[in-house]
Amino acid sequence: MKESLIVTTADDLHGLSIQAAVRRRGLECHIVESDRMTGVESLSMSISTESVTATTLLTSERKILEISSVGAIWWRRPKALQQIEATGLDAHQIGLINNDCSAALVGSLENSFTGKWISSPRATEFASNKLNQLAVAQRSKFRIPDTLVTQNPGEVLEFYNRHRGQIIVKPVVGTRGPLLFTQMVRDDHLNAPDSIRACPATYQEFIPGNRHIRLNCFGDRSFAFIIESAELDWRPDLKVPISSWTVPGDLHGKIRAVLEALNLEMGIFDLKETPEGEIVWLEVNPQGQFLFLEGLTGEPLTESFADFLISNVPC
Repeated sequence: MKESLIVTTADDLHGLSIQAAVRRRGLECHIVESDRMTGVESLSMSISTESVTATTLLTSERKILEISSVGAIWWRRPKALQQIEATGLDAHQIGLINNDCSAALVGSLENSFTGKWISSPRATEFASNKLNQLAVAQRSKFRIPDTLVTQNPGEVLEFYNRHRGQIIVKPVVGTRGPLLFTQMVRDDHLNAPDSIRACPATYQEFIPGNRHIRLNCFGDRSFAFIIESAELDWRPDLKVPISSWTVPGDLHGKIRAVLEALNLEMGIFDLKETPEGEIVWLEVNPQGQFLFLEGLTGEPLTESFADFLISNVPC
């Protein structure tokens, strides 16, 4: 049986946990640290008129890995700034190192790896754009919040009035820095037109309810949890009731339709249940966090994901 590979950042708990679970089953699983490529002989690839020769990568355990031996790649955290220890480099030199490490990693694997991606770089990139996924969710028959993406203060005010002041704002993408949490639009937001014009933001109707659904779909299996919180964004406070939730068959079908339309093998979904029991789409992360739910509920997500990864490795 071929081996599996996880491409992620150094000391990523998800990567390390899944690697250990796969190895407990007697199978090999490697990690390539996407943020520690600089300063070591981390990558090699040759292309000639006749063929693309074997690509090799340096693993986290400092082993040379032939990509031809890999049957499945979990493309978890491929985009990362390099951990650069050298001093005296200017911003342009650091930018060159970051850009070329990232591009070489993606390009070498896209052109030499012939196994199963979880999920492919192109699909992951496309699906990471929340506007793309929102359009796909609408076509997959989800109820989605009424949405406006703009940097026009007048359009924001009209949208605010149309929804009687009950709208939220969140980033289109966000930043590598501090998390920007979803928040209600207030008068002080409306009275700061220059801030609105700075860049497009996502404005949506507020969806009422205290039942937030975190759904993890690994291939054909879904594992969902209800997070009971009165907060708009539940992430800052996890000291709230969280419990496993059986995914209805029709919801699983819609989830699978979204993944197939986005060419994804997995996804971490955020949904919300209204007081009337309607499930509303919020977003999907192609490579989201799920282990915190195992710690809070005891659901063995590590083992489930390890089984999913192994099932995609050809014999």
